[in-house]
Amino acid sequence: MSLFEQLPELLVPWHRANKRDLPWRVESSPYHTWLSEIMLQQTRIEAVIPYYYRFLNELPTIESLANASEERLLKLWEGLGYYSRVRNLKKAALLVMEQYDGCLPASFDQLRRLPGIGDYTAGAIASMAFGLPEPAVDGNVLRVITRITGNYADIALSATKKEITELLRAIYPSGDDAGDFTEGLMELGETVCIPVGTPRCENCPVKKICVAYRDQLTEQLPVKSEKKKRKIENHTILVLQHGNQFALQKRPAKGLLAGMWELPNFIGHMSVDEIGNRIVDACGDTITSLPLSNHIFTHIEWHMQGYHLKSHCLDERYTWVTAQQLLHDFALPTAFRSFKDYILGLQEE
Repeated sequence: MSLFEQLPELLVPWHRANKRDLPWRVESSPYHTWLSEIMLQQTRIEAVIPYYYRFLNELPTIESLANASEERLLKLWEGLGYYSRVRNLKKAALLVMEQYDGCLPASFDQLRRLPGIGDYTAGAIASMAFGLPEPAVDGNVLRVITRITGNYADIALSATKKEITELLRAIYPSGDDAGDFTEGLMELGETVCIPVGTPRCENCPVKKICVAYRDQLTEQLPVKSEKKKRKIENHTILVLQHGNQFALQKRPAKGLLAGMWELPNFIGHMSVDEIGNRIVDACGDTITSLPLSNHIFTHIEWHMQGYHLKSHCLDERYTWVTAQQLLHDFALPTAFRSFKDYILGLQEE
């Protein structure tokens, strides 16, 4: 047996003895595993937990998810970002109801064909929910395995991910061990073989087979090429108020934040006079400047100048809602969080 082949027998018992008490592990089901994995994509565990509870409290089954309105789903997801995830959840739930009698299929290939489920998520569900020997390879796992094996391949390349996936598949256990091995790799990457700072090698259950630990390479591995710099876009955001109502509009059906509600806005940073030319002349508004706000998307960064406008008329281009409706019924993207908080703060004055 090679050193690498010892990985499951070292990692599985460690995980069972040390795993964190996370809600999707306490009451596990294929639906719970699926939901948690989708929520955890590009989102910290601590941020996900309250959303997970809230979502399951309202939509406890795949059937209830399939029947939920998009507006309600977006509101439940509000603040988590990457809203295509929840739209794909619903699309997949509808297919599961139609094709699999409301039960997630116990097959990597069938899972992979559902909307929003890629190789990693299909592997995670297949192994953790159904005990199948299917790897789930994400950034954490790439970091762990390249350090263990002393692999200098660029983990940003799809070829490296494919190589690591096949390397793991050759040693993957099945049954209960499959899920614990998958979660153990995740846990190791999140709590011991960490992405930022010095890895906690003294606490590592697999250090005796780790090339990076043996040869003191943990600062050199993994190798990852730099991402392209984000494009910076300037926007002017309007908190447009008429009495106790505030203006919203829908984003285009395609593109960034497709089909979501947003505050009225324009491309570029506009001065008070420029805003006046666009809005004020028709309604006799008064304008207050708001603090600058930035928001980072995956490939774009918004720099936002804000204005609060008290309007004397209702502009029919917009949908007008109260602050309470905004709080309970309308989902705004995270990019607008500071402006939403400003609106809610107005009601407390």
